Amino acid sequence: MLWLVTLCATAATQEISAVFKPDPSNPMQNKFVNTTPQSGVCPGHMPARCEALGIFSIRTWDINFTANAPLLLNHVGPGPADVRKGVMFKVPSEWRSFEVVSDRGERETVQVRIAGIGNRFDTLPGGTRSWAPRTFQFAPAPCVSTGMNTGSSRYLLWFWIVPEGAGTCSLIHVLEVPQLSYVNFEYAYELKTPNPLGMSTGRYTGSITYTVGPNQDFDFGDIMIPNDNILTFNFNLDVQHTLKVEVPPGGNRVELIPQGGWQAWLQRNRRPERLFRDQTFNISASSRFKMQLDCQYGDSSNHCYLREPNSGDAVPLTLSVTLPSGLTDAAGQPVSRRPLLRDGSGTELFQPGHYVDRKPGQLHFEIAREHVEEMLTGVGKTYSGNVTVIWNSEV
Repeated sequence: MLWLVTLCATAATQEISAVFKPDPSNPMQNKFVNTTPQSGVCPGHMPARCEALGIFSIRTWDINFTANAPLLLNHVGPGPADVRKGVMFKVPSEWRSFEVVSDRGERETVQVRIAGIGNRFDTLPGGTRSWAPRTFQFAPAPCVSTGMNTGSSRYLLWFWIVPEGAGTCSLIHVLEVPQLSYVNFEYAYELKTPNPLGMSTGRYTGSITYTVGPNQDFDFGDIMIPNDNILTFNFNLDVQHTLKVEVPPGGNRVELIPQGGWQAWLQRNRRPERLFRDQTFNISASSRFKMQLDCQYGDSSNHCYLREPNSGDAVPLTLSVTLPSGLTDAAGQPVSRRPLLRDGSGTELFQPGHYVDRKPGQLHFEIAREHVEEMLTGVGKTYSGNVTVIWNSEV
C-alpha cells in the first residue's frame, strides 16, 4: 500500500515564461508579455476573446482522468442529486500569490488563477447525449459558455470560462454513463505580474503547485480519478531594461562662459557673476538608476575641481541634473537641478513612471561668483579637469 501511494504521487509540470522589453513605439505599455506557447481553445477557437479576457490556454495530455465507476442516473440515492457522483469541475479560480526570485536575490510577487477549464472526453457510442438538453456547450453557472463544443457520438471537446472565485460547476446527466474518460486536460490561466519598471534587469524564477483529485485544488468529483496528483507551474520572468544616455557630438567637451559671453568683461570690465554651461543629453530609460560623479581633481569634499596647472590653483565645480518628465526621485518628485555629488548622496534613486524614450535632460555645470573672482586675478589662466557623470542601473 505504501508503494502504491508513492507511485501515485507524481507531478506534472508546466513552464510559464514572460518577458518585459521596453517598446519605443508604445512607451506607455509597461507590462510583461506572456511568451508561453499556447495550445487548445485560445489559439484554436477564440483568440480575440481570450485576449480581451487576458487569459491563456494550455492543452496537455500529461494529465487525464478515468471514471472508477459508472455515472448513474440522477447520481443515485434518495434526496438531492450528489454532484460529486457525476460530472463536476471545481478549479482554483481565486488569485493565489507566490514569489519569484532574481539571480541577485531580489523578490517579487506574482499572482495566478485558473480562468477556464475543458477537455476531450471519450465515452461509449451515444454517450455524449447523456447530458441533453443541457450539454457541455451550455456551461452551468457559475461557469460561462464559450461555444466550444465539437466531436461525435463518442467523444467531445469543450471549454468553459471560470469567473474569479467561482465554486463548483456541474452537469446533471439524464442517461446512465457506464464509461467515461477525460483523455486530456485543458485549462486557461490569468496572471498578475509585478511592475517591471520597479524590477532590476535579470531573470526571476519561482513556482506554485496545485493538487489534483477528489477534494483537491482541481476537483472533478469522486468518480473521475486523475493519473497525476500534482500540477506545478514553473515561472520564468525575463526583465530586459534599457538605460541609454546620448550626448550630442562635441558635448563631452564643456566650456564654461559667463551669461552673454565674455564681451561685458572685455569691453566694460564687468566681472561675470558666474561661469556656466547647460549641456543637453537624451536619455532612454525603463529601469531605476542612480547617479554620481568621478573626478580628475577632488579633495575631501563632495565636489569636483578645475585646476590651473601653472599656479596649482583649483576651484570647485558645481554640477546638477535635470531629468525629463516621466523620471522622478524616490519620493515621486520631479528632478530639476538636483545636485550631483561624488558620493551620490541625493541621487541614489531615480525611477521611471513609464518607459522614457530618448527624452532630453540637462547637466548644469557652474562655478560660483566668489570663485570666478579668484580665477580672474592676475595674468590669464586656463582651468581644466575631467569629470565623469555616472548613470548606474545597479540600484
